[in-house]
Amino acid sequence: MTFQEEILQGIPDVLPAKKAPDSGLSHAPVRKAVLNKEERQLAVRNALRYFPETWHKVLAQEFMEELHTYGRIYMYRFMPDHKIYARPVDAYPAKTRQAAAIMLMIQNNLDAAIAQHPQELITYGGNGAVFQNWAQYRLTMQYLATMTEEQTLHMYSGHPMGLFPSSTAAPRVVVTNGMMIPNYSRPDDWERYNALGVTQYGQMTAGSYMYIGPQGIVHGTTITLMNAFRKKLKTGETPEAKVFLTSGLGGMSGAQPKAGTITKCITVCAEINPLAAKKRQQQGWVDELIAELDQLCARTKKAIEQKEIVSLAYIGNVVDVWERFYEEKIFVTVGSDQTSLHNPWSGGYYPAGISFDTANKMLAADPEQFKQKVKESLVRHVNAINRHTALGTYFFDYGNAFLLEAGRAGAAVFAANKTDFIYPSYVQDILGPICFDYGFGPFRWVCTSGLEADLYRTDAMALEVLSEMRRTAPDEIQQQLSDNIHWIREAAKNKLVVGSMARILYADAEGRIRIAKQFNDAVREGRLTSPVVIGRDHHDVSGTDSPWRETSNIYDGSRFTADMAVHNVIGDSFRGATWVSIHNGGGVGWGEVINGGFGLVLDGSTDAEQKLANMLFYDVNNGIARRAWARNKEALQALNRELQRTPGLRVTQAHLVDDAIITEIE
Repeated sequence: MTFQEEILQGIPDVLPAKKAPDSGLSHAPVRKAVLNKEERQLAVRNALRYFPETWHKVLAQEFMEELHTYGRIYMYRFMPDHKIYARPVDAYPAKTRQAAAIMLMIQNNLDAAIAQHPQELITYGGNGAVFQNWAQYRLTMQYLATMTEEQTLHMYSGHPMGLFPSSTAAPRVVVTNGMMIPNYSRPDDWERYNALGVTQYGQMTAGSYMYIGPQGIVHGTTITLMNAFRKKLKTGETPEAKVFLTSGLGGMSGAQPKAGTITKCITVCAEINPLAAKKRQQQGWVDELIAELDQLCARTKKAIEQKEIVSLAYIGNVVDVWERFYEEKIFVTVGSDQTSLHNPWSGGYYPAGISFDTANKMLAADPEQFKQKVKESLVRHVNAINRHTALGTYFFDYGNAFLLEAGRAGAAVFAANKTDFIYPSYVQDILGPICFDYGFGPFRWVCTSGLEADLYRTDAMALEVLSEMRRTAPDEIQQQLSDNIHWIREAAKNKLVVGSMARILYADAEGRIRIAKQFNDAVREGRLTSPVVIGRDHHDVSGTDSPWRETSNIYDGSRFTADMAVHNVIGDSFRGATWVSIHNGGGVGWGEVINGGFGLVLDGSTDAEQKLANMLFYDVNNGIARRAWARNKEALQALNRELQRTPGLRVTQAHLVDDAIITEIE
């Protein structure tokens, strides 16, 4: 059977042979057993809905075995025979280019070179899933292959509910992930309802088909890291011979060593999973692997002495590194952590003092003991960091719920008011005031031809737009434009592509619209050989409401509300997005954030040009308006500039209040 035939088939007509997980791939940890007997039976009953009754007796036993063995029903038997990767858009069987482009994006998210646990359909973050099981993948691809431009596919947490009549102006796909009733949005609720097969954790870009490999987070980490060093270093100093210490090489966190190299510092990144560390080195994201602490200390000292730009991956626990570097008097200039602490009890963070294999066994056999070990490790972790910051280290939370979970574990991370943390979120200190408030955020694109030449042409177009904008831009955004000009100029040399021919940079609404229009014109004129998909991470100006990350620099009390993200998705949907998505969870934890995202296919048409202008303008300025209403100084400046540029824009503006008036009334 050919690739196209297998896609069009959907659920097979004949029961395929049983398949086992590939031992050569990284697999999701065994999830803890949370269902009682009746719930386990319900989970199997739910899974059997996808298949004809004649298969039920065989599959019922098999699915129950999967549930007992892995804690989830993945339906390994139904893994496709075709290789999953981002093919050129014309390789997909589809009635519309839009649907074919979405199929490309889905397969890119599940490519074994990109996905963290590909056979469990998990892209990154330990639990960021595209689908819950392989039946959902098969049906979704079949629906996309057969849909017309007057149908919309509705996705319920990985489940394709079906194709519904709509219009050419409507999104082709609407995605929701994990949209729980608020009372049922605790981590244990995710475990239960995911095991039942009725919801999933879509992360930010896994369940919305917009993950482009670690390149996306490389860029955000690079911008963050460059500015972290700027905050720490004296005028004229550079990151040369300075140490950046962090942890996590799985999924998105694998971007850290590459970002450190681009920033031109020494990166030391600990990773407990040997397979993840080796994968990053094979992909060229890490220079050296080190398995012994003595060797790591000696190698780091040598790098400092010789002023190397190098990334070192330590296969072990980062807590040991923080403690040993303190003993060895190795000064850490900048420190952070990017383990998946939004998922602390299911393999997102591994405790110090026990091996990786032992921890995985404990996670499944004794989850309460594992949880206790994680809490003890977090306390020890923070104690070590506190010793370093007392010496002058600049430590920031990367929005992965590190401080949140450390605080819940009893670690010394709280300020005197017992609410705020002693260390800032990177958004509070860096990306919020420097980027998001001015409208700068992660604009990304994918050349659906799969041709490197097309990608390089888009690089040149983006560079031209940003360089032209910098000539007349106000002083407040000169640095942002310069950083991204440097980034896009160096992008090809840094070998950032894994999977699809994708790129990312940070731009404001003006930049995104101008670059997207250039792409659309180039597709129409044949300078690009196939359509371009544009989108973004949800980690942006207005895509996400997250009190500990994206909206952590909102100080009017509204950082715990989620109106902005919901309006973002609704607003983008009728302004031209090809697909929209909204998720509970994201990078900081189930129940801690709401994320909204989109994708838009630029096919060279006049229709696409109108859509990109309307949608991208709203997608950014919705967030600027909210941030300005919260009285953020930088957002007020950005809003005033936009109001002068755009006559049709009218926004409710905040009147600023003299502090003296407020203090006098108590």
